[in-house]
Amino acid sequence: MTDTMTHIWDDTVLPFQLDHSDIRGRVARLDGVLDAVLSQHDYPPQVEELVAEMALLTALIGQTIKVRWKLSLQVRGDGPARLIATDYYGPSEDGAPGRVRAYASFDRDRMAAHVQAKPFDLIGKGYFAILIDQGRDMAPYQGITPIAGGSLSSCAETYFAQSEQIPTRFAMAFGKDAATGGWRAGGVMVQHMPKASPFAADGQGGSGEGGLLTANDILDADAVEDWTRVNLLLDTSEEGELIGPQIAPTDLLVRLFHEEKPRVFDPQPVRFGCTCSADRVRESLSIYSAKDIGHMTTDDGIVTADCQFCGAHYEFDPATLGFEATKEAG
Repeated sequence: MTDTMTHIWDDTVLPFQLDHSDIRGRVARLDGVLDAVLSQHDYPPQVEELVAEMALLTALIGQTIKVRWKLSLQVRGDGPARLIATDYYGPSEDGAPGRVRAYASFDRDRMAAHVQAKPFDLIGKGYFAILIDQGRDMAPYQGITPIAGGSLSSCAETYFAQSEQIPTRFAMAFGKDAATGGWRAGGVMVQHMPKASPFAADGQGGSGEGGLLTANDILDADAVEDWTRVNLLLDTSEEGELIGPQIAPTDLLVRLFHEEKPRVFDPQPVRFGCTCSADRVRESLSIYSAKDIGHMTTDDGIVTADCQFCGAHYEFDPATLGFEATKEAG
């Protein structure tokens, strides 16, 4: 490993395609992004793992969809881990980084009673959602699938099969670096792009858990063979290869898929980024009346707000808030 390799590949997403099949993919490595996300909060270890997995998924999916504004992933459940939410902001211009932020909401008392539970099991029953906001004057998109499969990456695979009818597979690893104490994550995402979806005109559902769609429900026989072969190759990936930094993503692709003729494209840098500001908070409070604002006012005569993503703290004169504001915002 060299410092140069670490500098080049940390916090990047590398797009690729396999020329011997109609399969595209991404390799992601997150380092400083995860440290920046998790350092904002005091999460239990299990919640940290859920946030790390969700942030990695968000970087992989956001770059795939080519978001012009914002992609959001949300997991809501009835367990101690109530909410995991992430945002990916597309690059503002060519060469600019994508930006990722994330946070979690959890019940600390209920978490204390489940210290041995697997992180995913702490979510309970609920849903996995992808929301795409392409900016002003564009209709937002939302897709929802049930919590299933035993991991957040499995939920994402189910979403793409069910909502987009695109077979998708993730191989991911994440955790704290024993030497530095910092977080690292890495993963590979592959997708088979069907020429046309032959899915079930009979409306009877798919062959997966709870009638959800699988690749076999979406692809024809020849495509299923390609998809199965690539999945078997992906299964040989190891945690150290995925997380790095000793093995470059390009070397990983050659090791896994050399017979599939992988072709890589320009890598996309990723950074931690939050869009909160005093103006945005003030705008969010503009729907409230003066009476409502009064209920939010502290004994010190101010209204406070904290950003759940980055921890920024804001204080306002209540007279400048709400649709009945009596003073100009200063």
